[in-house]
Amino acid sequence: MELYHLLNRGVEKREIFLDDRDRFRFVHGLRLFNSSDAANNTTYLIEKDYNDFVSRYGADAIVDIHGWCLMKNHYHLLLSDRIEGGISMFIRKLNIGYAKYFNKRYDRSGYLFQGRTKKIHINSDAYFLHILNYVHFNPLDYMTSARGWRERALKNPIQAHQYLMAYRWSSYQDYCGKKNFSSLLTMDNFRDSPTKIKKHIFDHSGTNHTDIPLQFLLE
Repeated sequence: MELYHLLNRGVEKREIFLDDRDRFRFVHGLRLFNSSDAANNTTYLIEKDYNDFVSRYGADAIVDIHGWCLMKNHYHLLLSDRIEGGISMFIRKLNIGYAKYFNKRYDRSGYLFQGRTKKIHINSDAYFLHILNYVHFNPLDYMTSARGWRERALKNPIQAHQYLMAYRWSSYQDYCGKKNFSSLLTMDNFRDSPTKIKKHIFDHSGTNHTDIPLQFLLE
C-alpha cells in the first residue's frame, strides 16, 4: 500500500466550510465520489437517490480513506489507491463536485480552491507514525489554550482530547472508539487501540505516559 496525505485550501485562503451543512455535504462527497461512476452520474445521485448509493458504497470504491479532517478553509485526507489512478479520479470529482455545490448555494462563480490538491507520499516510517496525529490534531488550532501542540507544548492534553472528541469533522472520534463516520474509513493500517490513540495527545505535552490518569484511558 502506498499512502498519501492530500490537502487543499480555499482560494486566497478563504473559508470553504461556512456551516455544518457545508461540512456534511463534503463528508457525503467522500462517500459519493468514491466510485468509478462518471462525475455527472454521481452528481445526479447526490440530488436524486442518495440512500441507494449509500447502500452499495464500497462495492467499487477507487480509494481507501484512512483519515480525514475538515478545517474552516482547508481539508486533510489520508488516501491510498484501490485502482490505478484512483486518488486522482477521486480528488478531481470531490473538488469539482463540492465547488459546484458551494458556488450554487452561495451564488458565486469562479475557482473555490487555490490550485491543484497537494499530494504528499508517506514514504518513511517516521512520517507514517506522525501523520495521522497531525491530521487529527489540526482543530486544536481553534482552541486558544492548545495552540502549542505543534511545538509539543500542549498545556492540558485531557482538555485537548475532550475538544477533539466534540469536534466531529474528522476521523479522530472513530479511531478513539466512538462511531462518527466510520463507514468511510479503512482503519486497518493504523492498528493502535483507542487507548493508545488517546495516549498520543500526551506526546504533544511532554507528559510521561506513566503520569496519564487511568480514568482518562478508561473513559
